[in-house]
Amino acid sequence: MNPVSRRHFLQGATAGAVALTQLPSVLGAAAEGKLKVGVIGCGWYGMVDAKAALKTGEVEVTALCDVDSEHLEKSATEIEKLQGKRPQTYKLYTDLLQQPDLQAAIIGTPPHWHALQLIAALGRGLDVYCEKPMSYDVREGRAMVEAVKKSGRIVQFGFQRRQCPTFRAVREHLRAGHAGRIVCAEANIHFTAGTADPTPQAPPPSLDWDLWSGPGPKIPYSPQVGHMNWRLEKTSGQGHLVDWGIHLIDAARVILGEGMPTTVTATGGLYALEGKITTPDVLTAHFEFPTCPLTWRHRIWGAEEYTPDISNGVLFYGEKQTIFVTDDRWEIIPRGRGKERQVQKPTGDAGALHMADFLQAVRTRQAPACVAEDAYASTAGVKLAMISYETGAKVAWNAAKEQIEGNPAASALLKRDYRAPYRHPFAGA
Repeated sequence: MNPVSRRHFLQGATAGAVALTQLPSVLGAAAEGKLKVGVIGCGWYGMVDAKAALKTGEVEVTALCDVDSEHLEKSATEIEKLQGKRPQTYKLYTDLLQQPDLQAAIIGTPPHWHALQLIAALGRGLDVYCEKPMSYDVREGRAMVEAVKKSGRIVQFGFQRRQCPTFRAVREHLRAGHAGRIVCAEANIHFTAGTADPTPQAPPPSLDWDLWSGPGPKIPYSPQVGHMNWRLEKTSGQGHLVDWGIHLIDAARVILGEGMPTTVTATGGLYALEGKITTPDVLTAHFEFPTCPLTWRHRIWGAEEYTPDISNGVLFYGEKQTIFVTDDRWEIIPRGRGKERQVQKPTGDAGALHMADFLQAVRTRQAPACVAEDAYASTAGVKLAMISYETGAKVAWNAAKEQIEGNPAASALLKRDYRAPYRHPFAGA
């Protein structure tokens, strides 16, 4: 097992288990006053993270930033109601970072903005909680890892399933050897994706679409590529595997004790939602790891599932047992006829636990549950799958060189050119 992955997964599980109930006293004993936090991107998940931080009672949100003035006003009003004090508001994250009282930042923007915003926040000397995926492209991720190392700051990435009681329990169960050797694993999230109008049109007056697009290409605006729906747009969210599936790939990878895959093959297409979205509505990706292969599948066009109770989760196929795990339960399926399945339903708010873990790391200066190098492995892994899908070829990853071997077309997709005047943070090719 990768020692970094194991150590931080187990530390995060232990700390997170007590953090939700004990964090205020833990933090209060170590700090004077509340931690001053700025939120960059407060349209949806940035606010989810901000409210999780406020629940601890040890944080004050003193600044908000968003390129949509309606989001900004609504979020500022909500934060004011929650904490009794209205935060300062900004359109530009660079302006927010100049606010002198800030001690930490939450980044909840789409992933094509993560690299520039994280590196700028580190340059300001802040600790950072950044949502997943870590980056839009692989080379951004490497630049972010190096920036975190250089800064010495505490940085947590939003892979919340690491704190989920069900996934932690499965990790311990497999580690104890109860399921025997794991021969293969499968992960999937099948659901009906909501779609909006894909017709190009003027953006809402409150939204600065040029600034929203940032270093990515400025494609014509439509509701389908704007707020929320960008997750299925190739130029920003990169699709279901990168946006949502990455949570299960990360959890499975850490449970198995793996780093980057050695090879990835992905195939699929747009079979039902063509003309509405630009990423596959059906996809299968096969990740080869030293321990065992991990296969991802998704159907997001609205199929009536034969087994809907396992439409979101991970299956570990062992020589003694098969284990299924999802957010609210995990199941043991013993080998042999007539053996009774065992269902466990531990409870816990993974998002709140993950934020609590970050805040405790900030106070204690100990590593959080998901450090940059680990977030890079999960993000780069799913990106390799999308590169395989785009090129129609198997991708072989040389971890020592951080290069795709023998495939120039695939290698070219490791780094996306930035739109002027933005500059990509990775200096190499």
